[in-house]
Amino acid sequence: MKVAVVSSDGKVVNQHFGKASRFYIFEVEDDNIQFLEVRETIPVCGSADEGHADDILGRAISLISDCEVLLCSRIGSRPQEELRKKGINAIEAPYFIDEALKNISASE
Repeated sequence: MKVAVVSSDGKVVNQHFGKASRFYIFEVEDDNIQFLEVRETIPVCGSADEGHADDILGRAISLISDCEVLLCSRIGSRPQEELRKKGINAIEAPYFIDEALKNISASE
């Protein structure tokens, strides 16, 4: 399964979904974790100059629409619900990325 991770440094799940400027994308299958790519995005929060917040939220969700799980440090109820509608399970997991991905792998 593909997992999107919100991180400022690529090591720790340390950002709120709304503050994400990039998503780190991983493929997780059993005990195998593979980094795929980084996808740049416009942060949903504080991006009034970039357009309407609903449009920006939609673009961020569309960017990770091929992922089944999103890992972030925090997420609001509305974005979490919008992700759920698209089949993406948002999980608050403020840990090292490799630890959080191993936890997902173990729960499959």
